Amino acid sequence: MQSMRVTWLDARQVLRACSERQHSQIERDRRRTRTMTKHHLSDDELARIERDHPQGLSSVQIVNTLVKKGVSFTESTLRKYVQLGLLPRSRRVGMKGKHKGSQGLYPATVVRQVQRLKTMMETHTIEEIQRDFFFIRGDVETLETSLEKIFAALAAASRARSKGEGLRANDPAERHRKEAIQRDLAETRALAAELVAKVIGLETRMSMQARLQKEAV
Repeated sequence: MQSMRVTWLDARQVLRACSERQHSQIERDRRRTRTMTKHHLSDDELARIERDHPQGLSSVQIVNTLVKKGVSFTESTLRKYVQLGLLPRSRRVGMKGKHKGSQGLYPATVVRQVQRLKTMMETHTIEEIQRDFFFIRGDVETLETSLEKIFAALAAASRARSKGEGLRANDPAERHRKEAIQRDLAETRALAAELVAKVIGLETRMSMQARLQKEAV
C-alpha cells in the first residue's frame, strides 16, 4: 500500500513537472513571437519597399533597412547567404548621369527573404533550410534574371525612342505619352517583384507543410 502511494505521488510530481515545462515552453514561444513581431517588417512595409525600389536595393540599403528595425544583419552575412544559395545574387545596374558607372543591386524582395530566413533559423539549421525549403530557388533566380532582361530591353527602347528623330520634346501630348510609358514600366516592375515574392512565399509554405508532415510520421 505504501509502495502504491509513493508511486502515485511520483506520478503526480512527474505530471506537475511536465506541465511546468510545457508552460515554460509556451511562455518562451510567446516571448519569441513578441520579439520577432517587434523586429519584423510588416507585409505593408515590405510591399512598400518592393514598390518604391523596382530596380532593386544596394547591400547598404538592405542592411540599413533591417538594422533600423532592430534586426542584427551585416553585409558580410548578406554575402554569406548569397554564397550558400539562400539569397539571390546582385546584378550590375547603370547609374543615371554621366560617368556614374554601375552599382550592384539585389532584388527588392531580398528584404522579405532575409526576414523569412531569420524566422526559419529559429527552428532549423542552414543545411535543413537549403535541403528542405529552397527546392525551386534556382528557377526563381532564373525567372528574376529573365524579367530583368525584359525590363532592361523595354527601358532601352524607351530611351531610344525619346532620342529618336522627330520627337517633339516640348509637345505636351508627346511628353504625356513618355511619362505614361515610364509609369507603366515602373508599375510592371513592381508587379513582377510581387510575383517573385509570392512564388517564394508559396515555396516556403509548401516546404514547411512537407516538413511538418515528415516530422509527424
